[in-house]
Amino acid sequence: MVKALSAPDAKEDEGMEVRAMEGKPIPFDAPVTVVGGGPFDRAALAEARALGPSVVAADQAADRLAALGERPDLVVGDLDSIGNAEAWRQSGVRVLHLTEQDTTDFEKCLYATEAPLYLAVGFTGGRIDHGMAVLHAMLARPAKRVILVGEQEAAALIPPGRRLAVVVTPGSTVSLFPLAEIRGTHSEGLRWSVDGLTLRAGRQIGTSNIADAPEIAVAVDRPGALLTVERSALAALAEALRD
Repeated sequence: MVKALSAPDAKEDEGMEVRAMEGKPIPFDAPVTVVGGGPFDRAALAEARALGPSVVAADQAADRLAALGERPDLVVGDLDSIGNAEAWRQSGVRVLHLTEQDTTDFEKCLYATEAPLYLAVGFTGGRIDHGMAVLHAMLARPAKRVILVGEQEAAALIPPGRRLAVVVTPGSTVSLFPLAEIRGTHSEGLRWSVDGLTLRAGRQIGTSNIADAPEIAVAVDRPGALLTVERSALAALAEALRD
């Protein structure tokens, strides 16, 4: 059960900011959907919320949700682009204002909360630099289990030293992209094995592989391996990361 997020008064909201900055994040007992300001459709949001029912909006994403008739449980960010943060507070939504400028609003969402898994919607389209910043945040905080939910695909970092097995559709595309240099230590169900293969951007990557079995499995030696599967495997990827 996700812990309820009640509406705080201004003093409590200020305390939440201090608490998050001191490394005491707001806890959730179940996966969370984090919504960004990039393009996303209702179907992607619905699929994410089926797995992570509580919604954290990154700054102006709260307004995007409102335009869809949706409502976040928590708004996090430096609040430089949201329409009216005070109106959200008055409506009963918690708003966590973090003024530091060393991280993006997405990274603020990650460090200001604690959840077993994050379904990130609205972070894969729109501006290229925003997408790169999201990947940076995932690499910088590898202990945070994040799945990027895109228009056609879902992607997550493979926890190093662990065999990550995902149920997929045979013949579907499976990609492995190194955000940092990594070595494949195990693979199953892929048309082209990555066992013993060192991957590094600018040298060798592992995109556009094919699933030759109803389950694929990959293990790598260190953080930085971004696994991408078709969005139809989103629930299976989430289950694999939570095991």
